[in-house]
Amino acid sequence: MKVLVTGASGLIGNALCARLTGERHDVVRVVHRSATGVRAEIATISLDMARALQPEEWTPYLAGVDAVVNCAGVLQDSVRDNTRHVHSTGASALFSACEQAGVHKVVHFSAIGVDRQQPSAFSASKLAGDEALMARKLEWVILRPSVVLGRPAFGASALFRGLAALPVLPLMPDTGRLQVVQLDDVISTVVFFLKPDSPSRLTLELAGPDSLSIREVVGCYRRWFGWSRAWAFTLPKWTAAALYRIGDAAAQLGWRPPMRSNAAKEITRGAVGDPQPWMTAAGIQPSDLTSALRLNPATVQERWFAGLYFVKPTLFVVLPLFWILTGIISLTVGWRSGVDLLIGTAAGAVAEPAVVGGALADIAVGALVAWRPTSRLGLFGAIAVSLFYAIAGSILRSDLWSEPLGPLLKIFPILVLHFAALAILEER
Repeated sequence: MKVLVTGASGLIGNALCARLTGERHDVVRVVHRSATGVRAEIATISLDMARALQPEEWTPYLAGVDAVVNCAGVLQDSVRDNTRHVHSTGASALFSACEQAGVHKVVHFSAIGVDRQQPSAFSASKLAGDEALMARKLEWVILRPSVVLGRPAFGASALFRGLAALPVLPLMPDTGRLQVVQLDDVISTVVFFLKPDSPSRLTLELAGPDSLSIREVVGCYRRWFGWSRAWAFTLPKWTAAALYRIGDAAAQLGWRPPMRSNAAKEITRGAVGDPQPWMTAAGIQPSDLTSALRLNPATVQERWFAGLYFVKPTLFVVLPLFWILTGIISLTVGWRSGVDLLIGTAAGAVAEPAVVGGALADIAVGALVAWRPTSRLGLFGAIAVSLFYAIAGSILRSDLWSEPLGPLLKIFPILVLHFAALAILEER
């Protein structure tokens, strides 16, 4: 078959493309950015679901396509994401184009429980997308998974690993229970429903066999890592609310933290459902989390990732603040000290403009690092500025190398931190 997969760089979409390619299907990946998860062996289209809002924008890519699997999804509205456009308007345009192009089979990913409650724009827009597909004369299957976990570390899989690495486990208040479902079971389900003789016009909840609290899920991962049980405590509601607001603020800078206000609303209702119709229709026996983890022992790479999970946001808070505050201090309370450092050197005649230029460069670098679309450029800029300071300092004030506080020596650990940030910048 020729299968077009939207959201192909995400957890489900990426795994599905690999499985279909391995079974010798012709796969067309649709990603929202051309640089997202490039795979030379699979045809890739750069098309943002949030912008492709008319059927004719999809039609050119559906020629010869036998089936479409829509895995596209975003957690919350931000400067980079629009839940209504991705889940409803864009998805509806795709379904209409499928109908017009004669692509009869569509497998669509929604979310568990959206038909019962819509506490946020995420679930409300997901339900609207489901209803748009149901209205089409297509062989559709709507899959509503619970929290999907798998070997790839992305989304919830990544968050639970990061939480498991903490020596003390902070728990959010008012969280519902989860029937986590394994990625392999989800992918096998899609493959089953892509078969020509498979049933259609079904809405199925994909839920695991066990209902677990978040603490129990994290405990499973700690045992998988080989670590003893962590002491846990529930955060006060005001602390949790502050963390969700910080996540929202980070999203406005282009980042995609898992802890945002939409997530707070969704995890309050939990992610539980009835897996029996799914098991009957697809012949799937869903795996429990402990058994699934046992089949894939944790490696040192897994432990590294878990330990670095919360280091990453810390780095991308500290580094922009470091550069921006350095620039502000140079222009305010540290102005005289900065000018005095250059007086009596070869740059003494331009001491004041040099301090201003350096301060503005610092602020610009910090702003670039903080803004996700330019963070890579900002990190390289920070490295360049640090090297310039080291070289210029060596030429103009070589005595600073022997200063007790090590103003020039500290450039080396700063450089290392920026290279570390570059190494862990990618999200998927």
